Amino acid sequence: MKFTVDKHEKYVLIKLNESKLNSLISPQLKSELILFNSEGQRNIILDLSNVNYSDSSGLSSLLVGHRICKKAEGTFIVTRINENIARLIAISQLDNILNMVGTVDEAIDLIFMEEIEKELRRELE
Repeated sequence: MKFTVDKHEKYVLIKLNESKLNSLISPQLKSELILFNSEGQRNIILDLSNVNYSDSSGLSSLLVGHRICKKAEGTFIVTRINENIARLIAISQLDNILNMVGTVDEAIDLIFMEEIEKELRRELE
């Protein structure tokens, strides 16, 4: 699996450099997501700008990312999704579960907003 990683203090950005997110790629992506989470990264942005196709196992890897980030009280965001994958996500009714935004900058802004909200909630407790 080809991908690039850009680690930051509050999040990690993973850009998948594959044209397909299928049963060949999905297990490797799940492993990487779990590894980043185990290293303390609770906010993960997954950039799918190079991905043109996904199957159900690809969607499963997105759910793994969502689940591990949520469990760590973080956020998993999928960004730059093409129309075919967006349609598959909608048909699967995962658009109600997954955080999806149009650009990487929007994803970063969303993570920082959620981190500020969490800090404010902790102060009020």
